[in-house]
Amino acid sequence: MDSDSELITHQGGCHCGRVRYKFKAPQNVTAWKCNCSMCSKRGNISFSVPSHNFELLSGESNITTYTFGTHTAKHTFCNVCGITSFNVSRSNPDAVSVNAACVDAGTLIHVEIKSFDGINWEHTHFLRTGIRTN
Repeated sequence: MDSDSELITHQGGCHCGRVRYKFKAPQNVTAWKCNCSMCSKRGNISFSVPSHNFELLSGESNITTYTFGTHTAKHTFCNVCGITSFNVSRSNPDAVSVNAACVDAGTLIHVEIKSFDGINWEHTHFLRTGIRTN
């Protein structure tokens, strides 16, 4: 997300509508298509929003969380329709990763999609941040 861009309020949620949220982000975002075992199987393409710019509006009781490996990433999904509309990623646990496909139409003008090599997460994370995790 470009910190110099004006933030506007977006809304989104799962397929059945039980899980709903709003967040502040620019109208143009960069989203990441990750090839890790979770993202590739779900087809997730997401962008990060600082946690303080994200608010769950409804459906807290409908959210199920799955973790594995380091248990840092919180893979959330609606326990009714199964859609992952947001989650907390291992790469940025202080933010919320919003599934671009689950944002209500009309407020995102452009979504640039980049690739993230989640299969080689430790190496990719080091290249992006300079921080070693092992």
